[in-house]
Amino acid sequence: MSVSVPALLVVGLLITGALAWAALAASRRRRARLSAAGFPASRARLRGIWFTIAGLAVLSVAVAGPSAMVPVTRSAGTVILAMDVSGSMVAPDVTPDRLVAAQRAALSFIKAQPQSVDIGVVAFQQGGLTTAVPSADHTVAASAVSRLAVSGGTSLGSAILASLAAITRKHIPLNPDGTAPSIGYWPSATIVMFSDGQDQGQGVSASVATAVAEKAGVHVDTVGVGTITGTTIDVDGFHLFTALDEGTLKQIAQSTGGTYHPASTASQLNGVASTIDLRLTVTHERLPLAGIFIAVAIALLAVGGLLTIAGSGRVI
Repeated sequence: MSVSVPALLVVGLLITGALAWAALAASRRRRARLSAAGFPASRARLRGIWFTIAGLAVLSVAVAGPSAMVPVTRSAGTVILAMDVSGSMVAPDVTPDRLVAAQRAALSFIKAQPQSVDIGVVAFQQGGLTTAVPSADHTVAASAVSRLAVSGGTSLGSAILASLAAITRKHIPLNPDGTAPSIGYWPSATIVMFSDGQDQGQGVSASVATAVAEKAGVHVDTVGVGTITGTTIDVDGFHLFTALDEGTLKQIAQSTGGTYHPASTASQLNGVASTIDLRLTVTHERLPLAGIFIAVAIALLAVGGLLTIAGSGRVI
């Protein structure tokens, strides 16, 4: 425990100590006079005085502004929403289509997060593109999600690397031999990937990018947008079949310590915000204790007053 104004505490305790010394001296003189006259001294009144002095001592601590640092568990850190905007996200197997449904779920997720969480947005197709750097201003992330439009193919590996670059605020090149580099340890960062899981294998492989995230302590939670049965879409005059690839998304989540969240219906997507658990961090916050000390002081003064009245038989 600490106090904000130590001088007030010192002055208060000196005054209280002086009062205690004076009360003790007066009590001895009074007992001596009563004893000489053949009358017993009232201990109830003496107890009342000591309770009153104790109340003043506690009040001295209260006016000095006592406080204590206490550990507080809360959601904090950085979250990157990695949004798949590849051509397959126009599929209507999730109403009204995969991208719009994912946007709605992402906006609900943003709305549910406390200000202690910085949120960024990465749109990915054949390569990752940061559309909003992590910020405590969640309106920026919400605007970035709302502006997303479908274009290009899919590269889950590039999306993960782009998300990690947004977390670390620096470019992440692979090692010359193509293995995962070390980017430091970021245990309070989480990537939430909204995708149908269809990876065209372009750019960085998903396995290498996942290894980078795993080494950095970054969890990747994946949200599967689409249905396993799939549907057919028109792309440049061609009919292409597209379906949710749960296996790839589950593997990414499992490798990084994250969780896979199925979202084959609009209702499941709407519930994503409540099913994704961000890691909790323990911070220390200052807790004011003046109110507690004041309450204790009032109680001691009240008891002291009652005992004094009981011992003397009068209020004044």
